[in-house]
Amino acid sequence: MRQLRFHSFTLSLFRFSPMHQSYSHYTAEDQAMWTMLFRRQMTQLPGMASEAYLAGIPATGFREDRIPDFAQDINPRLRALTGWQVVSVPGLIDNRQFFELMANRNFPATTWLRRRDQLDYLPEPDMFHDTFGHVPLLSNQAFCDFLASLSRIALNHIDSEDAIAMISRLYWYTVEFGLIREADDAGQPQLRIYGGGILSSAGETSHSLYDTQVQRRPYDVDTLLQTPYVIDRFQEQYFVVDTYEQLYRSVPEIEARLDALLVS
Repeated sequence: MRQLRFHSFTLSLFRFSPMHQSYSHYTAEDQAMWTMLFRRQMTQLPGMASEAYLAGIPATGFREDRIPDFAQDINPRLRALTGWQVVSVPGLIDNRQFFELMANRNFPATTWLRRRDQLDYLPEPDMFHDTFGHVPLLSNQAFCDFLASLSRIALNHIDSEDAIAMISRLYWYTVEFGLIREADDAGQPQLRIYGGGILSSAGETSHSLYDTQVQRRPYDVDTLLQTPYVIDRFQEQYFVVDTYEQLYRSVPEIEARLDALLVS
């Protein structure tokens, strides 16, 4: 089973308010769990994850032996690289809060870490998914500009359930479960992972690239806006971009096609 439930477009019982990570509250067991999860993913991600993501792990200060401290380890590096930062949230937050944060280059992340009995499945994302899955790629400027622009589009349509549903599909198949085509050492194009939902899931990592029953389709805005996704099992299809710049360049098309679909 996949280890997260998509949180960005789910209404929460919580209301967002500024909070601190309270790093001193992490126990030795928490630190050991982080190390276990980090090592498990890093044994398989080289050669499977996007080069931009892999380069972002040391660039943003991630270590296998230490839960990342947002204020000390991550944010000073991120602000210098792309102008983004990670902000702590208490759990699931609603659409408006989520998109307001992202439009202002603040990435929301929970601060709690799963237990050993939750190793492979969680009802909602924990800090490992939110940080390990997503934060390293926030070192890539084109990807960051795409996130901020998509969030601004969402805020323009925040009261439209149909618009948010379409944006959630595009977000799901890119930011959470996207694949990218990159050249290998010999210059040959290979599929690589950039979606955080895959990168933080041991099972979906290999499934997304190697399962012969899976469809891998070219990135197409109109298709993504109208393609439902599943949340309770591995994905049955993935969409492939050629570059992160392609995502950012597609923003005007996203806005235009969204408007057209809403009036059709």
